[in-house]
Amino acid sequence: MYRHILVPIDGSELSNRAIEYAVALAKAVNAKVTVLTVTIPYSAFAVEPELVIIGFDEYLKNTTKLAAHYLDTAKDIAAAAKVPCDAVHEEHTQPYRAIIDAAEQRGCDLIVMASHGRRGLSAIVLGSETVKVLTHSTIPVLVVRPKMNPAAFLKGS
Repeated sequence: MYRHILVPIDGSELSNRAIEYAVALAKAVNAKVTVLTVTIPYSAFAVEPELVIIGFDEYLKNTTKLAAHYLDTAKDIAAAAKVPCDAVHEEHTQPYRAIIDAAEQRGCDLIVMASHGRRGLSAIVLGSETVKVLTHSTIPVLVVRPKMNPAAFLKGS
């Protein structure tokens, strides 16, 4: 069974549900969890100089603070369940690639991530890191959807 589960997070309520699922699964199979949040580098973020409203230092401070908050929330969920949890903040221009690379580098055998379940034009316009991970990863991916219940998952329902 699984021994090391990677959970990419973005601070959304849905990504917190993915953490809950991953922690429940990890507890059930005696695995550890690594949570990962990815921020886009400032240079990739600032496409047009005239559109930049914050400087590099402020961007770095804000993204670092947000990432720490997301990771602390995830670590608290894991700690409450007594599941070992590492927390990683990466910077990458392609978040899906950072997710796959982190899973490979850390020897993860499962990726648990959220999906909003967008379809049609909204999926094309908004894109989906989950779809990109599913498409490019050789590591199994468990996708958590909005209406899934972690408690039911634990009971096998």
